[in-house]
Amino acid sequence: MGLILGIESSCDETAAAVVENGRKVHSSVIATQIDLHKAFGGVVPEIAARAHLQLIDQIVDEALDKAKVTLDQIDAIAVTQGPGLIGALLVGICYAKGMAVASGKPLIPINHVEAHIHGAMLGLSTAAEELYPCLALVVSGGHTNIYLMPDPTTFQLLAYSIDDACGESFDKVSKLFGLGYPGGPVIEKLARAGDPRAYAMPRMMEQKDKLLFSYSGLKTYMVNLRQRLPTPIPDDVLGHLCASFQEEALGQLVRKLEGAYTLHPEARSILIAGGVAANLRFRHLVHERIGIPAYFPQLQYCSDNAAMIAALGYHHLEKAGKAATFMNYNWDAFSRYQFTDNMV
Repeated sequence: MGLILGIESSCDETAAAVVENGRKVHSSVIATQIDLHKAFGGVVPEIAARAHLQLIDQIVDEALDKAKVTLDQIDAIAVTQGPGLIGALLVGICYAKGMAVASGKPLIPINHVEAHIHGAMLGLSTAAEELYPCLALVVSGGHTNIYLMPDPTTFQLLAYSIDDACGESFDKVSKLFGLGYPGGPVIEKLARAGDPRAYAMPRMMEQKDKLLFSYSGLKTYMVNLRQRLPTPIPDDVLGHLCASFQEEALGQLVRKLEGAYTLHPEARSILIAGGVAANLRFRHLVHERIGIPAYFPQLQYCSDNAAMIAALGYHHLEKAGKAATFMNYNWDAFSRYQFTDNMV
């Protein structure tokens, strides 16, 4: 019951992976579409869906080949159900359903955002009893959420962004200053040469007892600041701008994690996942300011990947206790969050 084939197609990566027991990665294959979308400054849903359709068969075959297994040896198939771009999601789901029907394998629908958290545990040897209960932060171009997790498959949503996601604000500021897409890596690189205290950024959602995130105000401040600067912007000034913006964007994340830990001192660890988790300055701030162990994904598992889908799939299958639970293939994709009513 431990070998899971994961399939991911929620946005602009076509991915497949084979993972054992939720942690051991036998293969992880990712085809990124960044070059296809660069000219538009963001992901174009129609282009993304068509690219998935062209690649998915090849990517899944490659993942099985690299893992040196056949579909017969796979215990179950896990696929992203949502949230994401509906056309892109349907490519992966329809392909996975076809494989499941043809092979008679259990098919496990996976919440993409929750799966990101399991990306932080891929290759991790820390025992489960040392991790749970834990706080989990998913921070990327589309998501900025904090969860309380008493176990691997229970996700109590504590906080989310009321407007822009953190990574989305990096992309928008990067586009504003003509730095390209995606914005996170280029802003992080330029920030290394800048002074984070050069520009006084507005501190958004500063109260630690209010866990919700907001990034639209910080983005608007950068828009207004850009209008007062010359064109082209001197390199040293650009470095200071990037460093100052990054410090506050990441600072809000750390403040909310501190607030969440104050409200939930029973947490034994913090799991941090998503594209922004690759930011080295962010990793430093978390380790410096948070008083419990914090775990970040290996860099190859920060962005969208199928290994995290397979990892969460394993835990759902293990919890269900029998494969028959996932023999029902009559379910559909969802493109937006399915927020629960029990928000804290």
